[in-house]
Amino acid sequence: MENILNEVIGVDLGGTGIKGGRIVNEQIVSVEKCQTPKTTKAEVVTDRIIGLIKQLIQPSTKAIGIGIPSVVDTQKGIVYDAMNIPAWKEVHLKAILEAEFNIPVYVNNDANCFAIGEKFYGEGKNYQNFVGLTLGTGLGAGIIQQGRLLQDANCGSGEFCVVPYLDADFESYCSGMFFQSQGLDGQELYEKAIAKDAKSLKVFEDFGFHIAQLIKLVVATIDPQMIVFGGSVAKAFHLFERPMYAEILNFAYPNSVKNLEIRTSQIANQAIYGAAALCY
Repeated sequence: MENILNEVIGVDLGGTGIKGGRIVNEQIVSVEKCQTPKTTKAEVVTDRIIGLIKQLIQPSTKAIGIGIPSVVDTQKGIVYDAMNIPAWKEVHLKAILEAEFNIPVYVNNDANCFAIGEKFYGEGKNYQNFVGLTLGTGLGAGIIQQGRLLQDANCGSGEFCVVPYLDADFESYCSGMFFQSQGLDGQELYEKAIAKDAKSLKVFEDFGFHIAQLIKLVVATIDPQMIVFGGSVAKAFHLFERPMYAEILNFAYPNSVKNLEIRTSQIANQAIYGAAALCY
């Protein structure tokens, strides 16, 4: 890894929880967690982040990276309309934290963090062009091209979640929303599928079909060497892998998918590592 800083902090801000870790020589040495406050005041959430970082930071810490489920001005570190955090409409997070801690702070979309984390620490190490897809409560994507994170004017590259699909959009069919819309508890469904329950297996088969349509879109627009899945739903990859691959082959340009690698993230605490990778 080039130009590595030997000690950084990575923070993942979610709608329900905040998790941070101190990373020394590419290894997490301490982790802290707290709940995301339910509040209408932006500074309450910011103060909670500051408090968590204070539990982690050391005099030797060189930089802080933060992943946010939001549109982000990555140059100025301004967060706009963070998902599931109503209080955050326009938060100058980089300026606030740099004033507090006097070290560089980097802010980006959480799906972008996932992709760059896989490039530095995970399945993307040996690939110059790949896409990271986060299959969790929602759907996110980060794009690595020529070995670097694809950045743009509004931090919106790869927002496949909002692309219309069937009667809704891809996020409705390619994330936890697909199961919730049917009134299904994800963990219970997973356990039933593992026990070979036919109805549960059919749900994952349908999910695999929809994921295949998403992959076709990714291939048609980006043509990556590899796609890596992350997020809670990706843990059930073995349950939708077969129907997904079967449908991928029904593509107008089969040669485009013939050599496509599809993997799942093997990184524990992937969100922390991804946020930390912003510092490099």
